[in-house]
Amino acid sequence: MLNAATTVFLRHGFSAATTDMIQREAGVSKATVYACFASKEALFAAVIEQECARLMRTIRTIDAQSRGLRVTLTDIGHDYLNVILSPTGLALYRVIVAEAPRFPEQARLFYLAGPKVVSDLLARHIGYFVETDQLQLKGIGVGDATKVLVNLLRHDAQLELLTHPDSRPSAAQIDHWVALAVNTFLFAFAPEPPAGWAGAVAN
Repeated sequence: MLNAATTVFLRHGFSAATTDMIQREAGVSKATVYACFASKEALFAAVIEQECARLMRTIRTIDAQSRGLRVTLTDIGHDYLNVILSPTGLALYRVIVAEAPRFPEQARLFYLAGPKVVSDLLARHIGYFVETDQLQLKGIGVGDATKVLVNLLRHDAQLELLTHPDSRPSAAQIDHWVALAVNTFLFAFAPEPPAGWAGAVAN
């Protein structure tokens, strides 16, 4: 039922979706839908939680201590962009933003279950690298450094794909975006800048 609801909500948006559409998509009766979920809002909340958990699952498995600074940030960058730039990730973001003025509690749920989870996980990794002297944040704090990296990763890639629904990034594009973000972050906060970047900046 949740998979059917996800399909309907992401295709039509929350306001235009109906429980009739969902029960037809799921092949169940409307009574069955309401036996499991008290309202369309409750079903939408369950969809948000399921999709955020599904999209964020891979990011949770990264072990900073065994992979090292650059590899950890690069792996997180790839996982993060593959999540937010996926068709499902983009569709969910569009629906949430469109419905936020009318349903702020659903937008808040999305933020807490998705972006906030990623920021918290990334902040723990960055905190570890600060404690082990692999990063020097120069007084801005772990939370702000995390925001810097997240915004470097997203930059205009997400906006471009949100406004061009038929576009799909290639693996090479994602590699380039991640490398640019990680190198910029390390140039700002690593004790030694990435190889080749000091000369490039000086020129």
